[in-house]
Amino acid sequence: MAAYLVVLIRKPIRTPIKRDDAMTTKTDLTFYHCPQTRSTTTRIILDELGVTYDMHVMNLKAKENRQPDYLKINPLGKVPAIKHGETIITEQIAIAIYLGDLFPEAGLAPAMSEPDRGTYLRWLVYYAACFEPALIDKSQSRDPGPETMAVYGSYDQMVNVLETALSHGPYVLGERFSIADLQWGSALHWTMMFGLLPEKPVFTAYRDRIIARPIFQRVLQDEQRLAEAFPTDASQS
Repeated sequence: MAAYLVVLIRKPIRTPIKRDDAMTTKTDLTFYHCPQTRSTTTRIILDELGVTYDMHVMNLKAKENRQPDYLKINPLGKVPAIKHGETIITEQIAIAIYLGDLFPEAGLAPAMSEPDRGTYLRWLVYYAACFEPALIDKSQSRDPGPETMAVYGSYDQMVNVLETALSHGPYVLGERFSIADLQWGSALHWTMMFGLLPEKPVFTAYRDRIIARPIFQRVLQDEQRLAEAFPTDASQS
């Protein structure tokens, strides 16, 4: 079956940040994406940063992400992935950190010299190291083993720690909005939608605050359009 790959030249939803000629190489970005998956968050981050990128859209149901061409990008066949020049970056959180640092002028990632940097990294990595593994184990009714050995302790511990972290202000970094909020706002949006995370007041208020952002809403709407553009029958691709 031939892979069906849509290539779009993606313009940022918001007005691009003005850059001098020396910085134009930063926009040599290719984004590999399957609509309505984890890579939706990366798309939101890219548009919030206001950068231009090429978006390669793949049909997950037709398993285009398992085709040889994409497996050269990510041997696991997972999205998201980005290619910046000749450098390939996979893993959702690695991409988020990379993009925030690549475009510091957007102001969405604390610099290494700023006190918020450690907190920013802590909660981004907490998503990948604790939050998602705990939710997957719970959804699959898997025993993570003794709390002393499980990376996230227990599901309830993971939830309580996250609730405390999101209780200190409107954003992960208090009054400062960052890429961490795009990651967590998207995560809470999807996981509460599917009943994987309890709808605690702190979580629902935080989610509503983040997903109300205009770019977030526009991306979600366009994701539906992209998903509907694929043939319902995978054999047609």
